[in-house]
Amino acid sequence: MSPLIALNLSLILLLPWYLVLGIVYWRTRRKPASAAQRLFDAASLLCALVCAAASGWWSMHNADPAAGAIWKQVLASLIGYGAFLLVLAAAFALRRMRG
Repeated sequence: MSPLIALNLSLILLLPWYLVLGIVYWRTRRKPASAAQRLFDAASLLCALVCAAASGWWSMHNADPAAGAIWKQVLASLIGYGAFLLVLAAAFALRRMRG
């Protein structure tokens, strides 16, 4: 497997699920959104994806090499997914507080 694909495999495998969660986040607004609100939502989704990728890369480089290649991927997937959910939950809470 290509090293570039191996580094991004956890992100590639979870992209469809991130898309589903992103659509759910985008459509949960109760009233029609203004341009600023849509920009906030788009920035939040982009930030969540960037954080998922960055945390996945970080965990791939910092995982225990003795654990084996598959466990590095599992750790990267779990950490990336947690980062994605954390950013979306924070954005959802901020969106609710702002009204």
